[in-house]
Amino acid sequence: MAVFSKRSIVAAAAMTSAMLVALTGCGSTGASNTNASVSAGSSTITVWADADHTATLKSVAAEFTKKTGVKVKLVQKDMGSIEQDMITQIPAGKGPDVAIGPNDWTGLLATDGVIQPIELGNMKSAYQKVAIDAFNYNGNIYGLPYSVENVALIRNTQLAPNAPSSWDDMATTATAAKTKYPYLLQVGSQGDSYTMYPVQTSFGSFVFGQNSDGSYNAKKLTVGDANGLAFAKWVQTQAKAGNLSTSMTADIALSKFEQGQSPYIITGPWNISAIQKAGIKIAVDPIPSAGGQAAKPFVGVNGFFLSAKSKNKLAATNFLTTYIGSEKVQQALFKSGGVPSALTKAYNAEAQSDSVIQGFKKAGENGVPMPNITQMSSVWQYLNAAEVSIINNQGDSSTLWNNMADSIKSSIAKQS
Repeated sequence: MAVFSKRSIVAAAAMTSAMLVALTGCGSTGASNTNASVSAGSSTITVWADADHTATLKSVAAEFTKKTGVKVKLVQKDMGSIEQDMITQIPAGKGPDVAIGPNDWTGLLATDGVIQPIELGNMKSAYQKVAIDAFNYNGNIYGLPYSVENVALIRNTQLAPNAPSSWDDMATTATAAKTKYPYLLQVGSQGDSYTMYPVQTSFGSFVFGQNSDGSYNAKKLTVGDANGLAFAKWVQTQAKAGNLSTSMTADIALSKFEQGQSPYIITGPWNISAIQKAGIKIAVDPIPSAGGQAAKPFVGVNGFFLSAKSKNKLAATNFLTTYIGSEKVQQALFKSGGVPSALTKAYNAEAQSDSVIQGFKKAGENGVPMPNITQMSSVWQYLNAAEVSIINNQGDSSTLWNNMADSIKSSIAKQS
């Protein structure tokens, strides 16, 4: 099962660096002049997409042109360059009318005036709520969502025939199965607060509060509350018991799961193909609670943005809402990218025919959208570092967690 991106990598590294670069006004990425620019007039729209989705979009573009007479110039781009190329080219009147990208780019692109809201009207109700919330920035929807992804509990059904009822139940099952690890949760030397987040939220600890419309409120930084301290204490306890380690990278965790060293691993759809190729019979379950409340993983949503400088806004909007937003195209994008659809009807159909997708669907029902506000760039680095310090027993968990919260507050204040 191929995927759009590994969210842990995006969250821990790419998003932080891209935001910090853009917010300080650094220069161009040196993109080639061969990239297509927005065509003058109303006869053409330009669409940027990655290699995984270009083939699918070719047939969609051909149908759109046949029906509307508007040509679609499809430009294949490396995903790692799209965000910064949009920032440098669109203000100069170059770049795409439409570009593919994850929702966590929204705040930066909107703040820089690179993208504009997409008018969905009553169509919003056709999508999963989390998918719409993910592109909601300051009350406007800035992306046409096409897929959703989140982590879940992957279970080796030979070692654990039944889904665990609690976090402690996982440990009991692992003891009975005589495996080395009760669960596998990647950390690595840089930390991985994205993968750890559903466990954190099961203690009632969140980074930011959300507004009534689902958007994030940067003024409601809640990560340093008592719930966060309870989570930090749990992390240190688990580390001392040998269950959490910074030597447990994503690759090592996957390898140990494939070797049968634990009945459980917390990961995303990007590892399903490798696990299945290893001959492991699996089930996908919601992540059990460690702190007494529901585990709420981050839900990453992929979509398409509308350029703020598009010279053919009507055609570009039509391409997005009528074509990309159709059940047929959403399912085609799912087949090419391997990530379940954002459109509710398409998602339900995919889950009905695939137990793995159904499992991720259930695991994500309590999920929260990946934050798209620019202030999130101040969170990843400090949150990751705090978890690493706690796991490595470099001080009292409460002190390390409070220091992290203070650092995040200070960093956000400097952005204001």
